[in-house]
Amino acid sequence: MTDTESKRSYDDPPYTTGRHQPSGWVGMVVFAGVMLLMLGGFQIIEGLVALFRDDFYVTTDAGLVIPMDFSAWGWTHLIIGLITLGTGFGILFGQTWARVVGVVIAVFSSLANLAFLPAYPVWATIVIALDVLVIYALTAHGREVRY
Repeated sequence: MTDTESKRSYDDPPYTTGRHQPSGWVGMVVFAGVMLLMLGGFQIIEGLVALFRDDFYVTTDAGLVIPMDFSAWGWTHLIIGLITLGTGFGILFGQTWARVVGVVIAVFSSLANLAFLPAYPVWATIVIALDVLVIYALTAHGREVRY
C-alpha cells in the first residue's frame, strides 16, 4: 500500500467544511449566556423583593445614591431582569443582536446595582462582578458562538 496523499504539516490550515469551527473559547461565551440567565433571575428576585418587602433592605430610600421609592427600584430591577433573561437565551442560540444587547444590559445592570449598593451591599457587589465577567466574555469572545 502506498501513501498517495501528501503529508500535512502543522502550518497548513485545517480542512474546512464551509462551517465556522469554534475555538476553545466557545465555553466562555456559553458561560456568559448562562450567567445572563442567572443574573436575570437574580434581578427579578431583587425586583420582587423591592416591590413587596421594602423593609428587607439595609437603608431607607433616602439613603440610596438615587433616592427613589423601593417600588420604583423594584420595577427597574424587574425590567432589567426580564431583558437579561431574553438576552441570555439569545446568546445561547448564537444571535448577534444578543451579544450587543448583552453588553448593554450588563452595563445597565451594573450601574443600577452600583446605585442600589447602600441598600444591599454584598449582593449588589456580587452582581456587579458577574456583570463585568459577562461584559468581558461577550466583548472578547462573543463571535465564537454562531450558527
